[in-house]
Amino acid sequence: MANADVLVHDDGRVELRDRTSIESSPLYSEDLAPVPVAQRNWTTYNYAALWISMAHCIPTYMLSSGLISSGMNWWQALITILLGNMIVLIPILLNSHPGTKYGIPFPVFARASYGTFGSNLPAIMRALVACGWFGIQAWIGGQALHTLFGAIWPGWMNLLGGPIGGHTPTQWLCFLLFWSMNIYIIYRGMDLLRKVENWAAPFVLVMTSFLLAWAIWRAGGLGYLVSHPGKLRTWAQFKPVFIPSLTAMIGFWATLSLNMPDFTRFGRSQREQVIGQTVALPTTMTVFAAMGVIITSAAAVIYPTESMNDLWDPVKLVGHFSQPLVVAISMFTVVVATLSVNIAANVVSPANDFANAFPKLISFRTGGLITGIVGILMMPWRLLADPRGYIFDWLLGYSGGLGSIAGVLIADYWLIRDRNLNLADLYRTDGAYAYKKGWNWRAVVATLAGCFFAWIGLLVPAMHILYDYAWFVGFTVAFVTHYALMKVSNPEIVPVEPEAV
Repeated sequence: MANADVLVHDDGRVELRDRTSIESSPLYSEDLAPVPVAQRNWTTYNYAALWISMAHCIPTYMLSSGLISSGMNWWQALITILLGNMIVLIPILLNSHPGTKYGIPFPVFARASYGTFGSNLPAIMRALVACGWFGIQAWIGGQALHTLFGAIWPGWMNLLGGPIGGHTPTQWLCFLLFWSMNIYIIYRGMDLLRKVENWAAPFVLVMTSFLLAWAIWRAGGLGYLVSHPGKLRTWAQFKPVFIPSLTAMIGFWATLSLNMPDFTRFGRSQREQVIGQTVALPTTMTVFAAMGVIITSAAAVIYPTESMNDLWDPVKLVGHFSQPLVVAISMFTVVVATLSVNIAANVVSPANDFANAFPKLISFRTGGLITGIVGILMMPWRLLADPRGYIFDWLLGYSGGLGSIAGVLIADYWLIRDRNLNLADLYRTDGAYAYKKGWNWRAVVATLAGCFFAWIGLLVPAMHILYDYAWFVGFTVAFVTHYALMKVSNPEIVPVEPEAV
C-alpha cells in the first residue's frame, strides 16, 4: 500500500509531504511535528559530544565512588560500569532508529505501540523520572555555585543566616539560581543546547584531568588504589552487590534508552548517530568513572579523617581545598558539566512528554518549566543523602518501570511492524494507531506485567532477586507479553510503502 502523505529519501529517512491535513489535529504541535529532512543537521560529532558531555557529570563520578563505598575495589567497579553501559547501549540504539528515520520525538514514537492517547502512559512515567533527575542535577549544580561563591566571597556561606531545613539560605538561593539557568537555556531552544554541548564536553574533560593529576600527586601515586583489595573478595561476597549494581548502571541511562528519538530526530543519517553514540557512551562513562575511582581513592589518603559520604561527592571534596582560585575553577567546571547534562538528559524529554499530553496547550518551553517545578517538589537533596540510597533505591527502583516500556517499544517497532510506521497517522485521532479510544490495551497490559514482576520483590522477600534484576525482568516480561498479545489478538497492521523521491 503506497502512502501519498510521505516521501522517503535514498538513505531511508522519511518526511511528510504536506502537513496541512494534520495541523488541525489535537495531537499535533510544532514542537512534536516531524523534523523536515533539510533541518536534520546533527552529525557524528554532535552525538559523540552529547554523550561525552552527559557522561562527564557528577552523578557518573558518584556512581564509581558509590560502588567503592559499597565494598568493590577499583577494577570491580569499572567492570560493572562498563558492562552496564554496553548492555544499555543496545536499547538506546534500537530506539534511536525511528527518530532518525521519521524525525519524530519519543512520545510520538510511543503512539505506534501504546496508541495516540495511550502514549501518555510511558511518556509521563519517563517524565517523572526525568523530573527527579533534573532535581538531583539542579541540587548538585546549586551546591557547586554555593562553593564557587564561597571561594570568591569568604562570608558567603552564612551571609543570610543559619540553616533552614538542614541547609543555609545561601544554599537554597544557589539551588534556585542554577535551576533558573537551566530554564533559560530551554527557553532559548535546541540549537543553543547543541552549541553548549559542543564546547562543554572538551572543557569538562580537560578540567577533570587536572583534578585527577592533582589527586594522584597529593596521594603519592596510585599505590593505595592498586593495593586496596576491597571488601568483596569472593564471588559469594561480590554477587549480592554486583547484580543490583549492574542493574543500577543500566538504570542510569535507562531514561535515555527510551527518549533518544528526541535527539536522533535531528540526525543526518543512521550511520552517523550509531557511530557517534557507540564510540562515545561506553568509553566515556568508563573513563570518567575511572577518574572518579582514582580521585575518591586518592582523597581517602589525602583526607584520612573524612567520611566516605563526603569524599564520594566531588563538590564536598573540592570544598576541602585551601586555594580559592583552585576551588573557583573546579566549581565552575562542575557548573558547566551539570548544566550541559541536565538540560540534555533531563529537560528535553519531559518537556516533550508533557507537551504530548496536551499538544495544543503545553509547548516545549512550558513542558520544561513543569519539569523544573516537579523536580523541586521531589526534594532531590534527600535522594543524594548517601551513596547506597542513590544507587540501590533510586537507580535500581525506577529501572524496572523503564525497562518495561523499552520492552514494549522494541518488540512493537522491530518485530511487529518491521520498522515501518505510518507517519501521518501518528498525528491523527482516527488513524492506524487509534486502537480503541486512542489506547492499545495490549501495550498497557505488557507494561503493567513488566512492572509487577520487576517490583514484586519489594513486597515479597522470597522474590527479592527479581528486584535485583529489575530492568532485565521488566524488559523481558513486557517484550514477550506485548509480542504475544499483538499476535494473538491480531489488531490490523497496515503495511506502509512511502513514495520514493
